[in-house]
Amino acid sequence: MDIGIHMHVHETADEVEKAEGLTGQRPLARLQDLGLVSPALIAVHMTQLGNAEITAFAAAGGHVVHCPESNLKLASGFCPVQALVAAGVNVALGTDSAASNNDLDMLGEMRTAALLAKGTSGDASALPAHEVLRMATLNGANALGLGEETGSLVPGKWADLTAINLDTPETQPVYDPVSQLVYAGGREQVTDVWVAGRQLLKERRLTTLDGNDILARTRGWRDRIQSTHQT
Repeated sequence: MDIGIHMHVHETADEVEKAEGLTGQRPLARLQDLGLVSPALIAVHMTQLGNAEITAFAAAGGHVVHCPESNLKLASGFCPVQALVAAGVNVALGTDSAASNNDLDMLGEMRTAALLAKGTSGDASALPAHEVLRMATLNGANALGLGEETGSLVPGKWADLTAINLDTPETQPVYDPVSQLVYAGGREQVTDVWVAGRQLLKERRLTTLDGNDILARTRGWRDRIQSTHQT
């Protein structure tokens, strides 16, 4: 697998403005001049883009990681996902970190991404459910150069599986499973998880980690953070 370049790019208007003041160039233009805009580049956020930048980025073959809930929480702006997809850019879905996205919930991220794309584009057909699911799975694998190993359920790939129970009042009746998953599903409905064929979650119980120990250590970190803020 080739090593990619992961960068937060054009995350905020202030970042772009400061870069122009320091270098006389917008960040993407500077990265282009440095030869860094290529299929190896994974650009995270990308909320501040013009049409010419989208066209040039698509031509260079770079990847974008859309982090809608982080962008909303920090008021960073809106990634033009529909325009990027239309231009042929591989757009994956991410959460950013807990510092800007409290729950790191990919199911919630899918729903937010789908709804936000419709609202910002003024097009109710923008980013349909099957496309946003692909962003959360195969598109991410392709961005990482792992598309031949994981990201979709086909023979020969790693057995990376997540079982989600849609037989609940919140997600019934099910007409289109993908649409129901994206618009009504929640991580509390995840029942089982396998990574490379190894079951790590069985009937909502961790198989390799001690949940009580994790919670205890989490509370310990909470107390340390609180004491630091009080001093």
